Amino acid sequence: MAVVFKNIKELLQVRNEPVQFVSGKDMAVLPTIKNAFLLVENGRISDFGAMHSCPTDKFEETIDCTGRMLMPTWCDSHTHLVYAGNRESEFVDRIKGLSYEDIANKGGGILNSAKTLQDTSEEELYNQSKVRLEQVITLGTGAIEIKSGYGLTKAAELKMLRVIKKLKENYLIEIKATFLGAHALPKSFNNTESYIDYVINDIMPVVAKEQLADYVDVFCETGYFSVRDTERLLEAGTQYGLIPKIHVNQFTAFGGVQAGIKYNALSVDHLEEMRNEDIEAIKNTKTMPVALPGCSFFLGIPYTPARTMIDQGLPLALATDYNPGSSPSGNMNFVVSAACIKMKITPEEAINAATINGAYAMGLEDNFGTITKGKWANVMLTTPINSYGFIPYAFGENQIEHVYLKGNKIV
Repeated sequence: MAVVFKNIKELLQVRNEPVQFVSGKDMAVLPTIKNAFLLVENGRISDFGAMHSCPTDKFEETIDCTGRMLMPTWCDSHTHLVYAGNRESEFVDRIKGLSYEDIANKGGGILNSAKTLQDTSEEELYNQSKVRLEQVITLGTGAIEIKSGYGLTKAAELKMLRVIKKLKENYLIEIKATFLGAHALPKSFNNTESYIDYVINDIMPVVAKEQLADYVDVFCETGYFSVRDTERLLEAGTQYGLIPKIHVNQFTAFGGVQAGIKYNALSVDHLEEMRNEDIEAIKNTKTMPVALPGCSFFLGIPYTPARTMIDQGLPLALATDYNPGSSPSGNMNFVVSAACIKMKITPEEAINAATINGAYAMGLEDNFGTITKGKWANVMLTTPINSYGFIPYAFGENQIEHVYLKGNKIV
């Protein structure tokens, strides 16, 4: 089937030559074509350019985009979208003055979510999760990573990963799965070393055998898992063919970034606390730093120092961290706005971070994240707006009118 989008006010993120990701000064460059067309055949981008060169053939469908922008869908590389229930009571606790750590110490936090999930059937978990997935698609997300980590037992972790697999089978959105068995220490274990043994020896072999995950992740943080725990887990994951990712530098910085680099992590995520040595460690690597401004907004913690990182030549991706405790929103439009407003990056840098760099942070840069011939036509059409800068400017509104996944209109 051939579909042509015509009279596009501005076609964004146009890349004639494939790029893996953009870094430093290149993040400020967002190639566009004004008064453009885009041709989609069999779900993939086959041609694009200025309207004066638009093919005149008859196509199965012609879409008039007058006054509207067309761009790649968002690539959300860090979410915990599969979870059970919610933690709105903790939201009130935080308003009353309790910190994230205080709530965790009194039995809330990740352990609270784990208990709820363990008591929820796989069918019910799927039904709750698909509602969230459908919602983020309407907000323009066309590729997403989803983690386990709210199970913390073999049965519950596998349940989460099987739900992710079922979502992947039933929806057109591109989904990557991450095994985050080391998200917190369950009460049934006395120390992290014994729990890491359990994750590596009891859960990970089944995850690998059933091909339930693409990546392995760990919460490397004070009060959670040490650098030594992290290195053991990433080493084991690598042996099972799971590509490393890592939660790191959310509250403290103590060498976790360097551990991720050591094991060739595809991404290091959070990075609210960054030292000069952490920035230096990432330079000249293939590891993508991922910022999660929704978490900073919700918890009232520092934002990733994106301006400093980009000015020092690093790349940056943006993601939602969608989860029930610290970022209960999967709205990438808000993430892009928060990055501009609070992290002082430009709309061009934010769009690059949320498209091509986000795709790279999921290993999807060959097929998603830019308007490039041969890539899947995961694109979104805005409402009539003056410029793409209006998307982050109008932070409380949704400027996405229609979403297409592999050329199919979803919204």
